[in-house]
Amino acid sequence: MSKPSAIAKLGFIGLGVMGEPMCGHLARRSGLPVWAADLRPEPLERLKADGVVASTIPEIAGTCDVIVLSLPDGKAVAAVVAALEPHLRAGQCVVDTSTSSVKLTREIGARLAAKGIHYADAPVARTREAAARGDLSIMVGATPETFAHIRPILETMGSDVTHCGPIGCGQVVKILNNMLVFQHTVALAEAMAIGRRNGVAADVLLPTMAKGSGDSFVLRNHGMKAMLPGTFPERAFSVRYAMKDLSYALEMADADGLAVPSARLAMQRLKEAEAAGYGEQYHPVMLKVIDPQ
Repeated sequence: MSKPSAIAKLGFIGLGVMGEPMCGHLARRSGLPVWAADLRPEPLERLKADGVVASTIPEIAGTCDVIVLSLPDGKAVAAVVAALEPHLRAGQCVVDTSTSSVKLTREIGARLAAKGIHYADAPVARTREAAARGDLSIMVGATPETFAHIRPILETMGSDVTHCGPIGCGQVVKILNNMLVFQHTVALAEAMAIGRRNGVAADVLLPTMAKGSGDSFVLRNHGMKAMLPGTFPERAFSVRYAMKDLSYALEMADADGLAVPSARLAMQRLKEAEAAGYGEQYHPVMLKVIDPQ
């Protein structure tokens, strides 16, 4: 495969809850021109202040050396890559920061590699507040050469950028990270329900557990900031997004013949939340089906 092209211009496709602040940091911190595309005009208008140029997928494919994707799911990634592909040339690099299935990621990577196009999966973790601050955790699947090429770009958006292995390994780590988050959220909701029924209010239970060995990122963030006040906004990481990510973990488990009952329980709780009408709300809303009040 040809070496990655020298980076003179960057492309960014997908300006949602995470993508818009990521693109803004990229434009402000990289020192390079950034061309971006999205289905909606509003984020493109807001990013003008950072010097981001509104563009189209064919224009980005034809002119940008590194193209970053931040899309809702694997279906969207497949569609955007298919739209980019006819316009790409050897030496360019496509970086997918979305969360997609490992199988799809490796299929796309192999197809682009056959054309001399570099590919990396670089899904992001932490919250939308972390995206706004530019201190995401980014887990990368790529060849060592591609990782070295794109690392400075990723470091404009994240404070922890980790090479996890070849293509697909970034997705593996991100998917399993999220699987643990969903499982922990279920466990935390169950603890809150048992505590409430036995005379300990959540505003006592959670801060006290945070001082002991039960402390965790999920307790301090999902628990203290969402479950305790009962705040489950839309346009956060919704129940449906959580189901999508967890389905990728279960897909891997099924392919490997592994029984993962705790992950399947988390999926069951998410499905119950969706059936109750909470599908677009922040996924810790599953508390409402575990402990209806």
